[in-house]
Amino acid sequence: MNPFGQLGELKKMRDQAMQIQRQLQAEELTVEKKGILIVITGDQKIKEIKTNGKSDKDIAEAINEAIKKSQEVAAKKLQQMSGGLGGLLGGMK
Repeated sequence: MNPFGQLGELKKMRDQAMQIQRQLQAEELTVEKKGILIVITGDQKIKEIKTNGKSDKDIAEAINEAIKKSQEVAAKKLQQMSGGLGGLLGGMK
């Protein structure tokens, strides 16, 4: 077992995680629900909200929908990295 090899794998995974984070920051999702428009990034930062005079409840529902979609995008990106993580953790037994 080569401990330096594992360090190299950890660095590689860290670099992949940072790349995924940058991709999520750059990705924008637009959600329209009940006449409310929300633009949110893949890392769950709200960029824009247009409410058109809607109620607080409708606004909250639209925000929750936008967050859910951004979480789905993040989960897909993280699944791309999970293969490397499983291999590394298996070698650390």
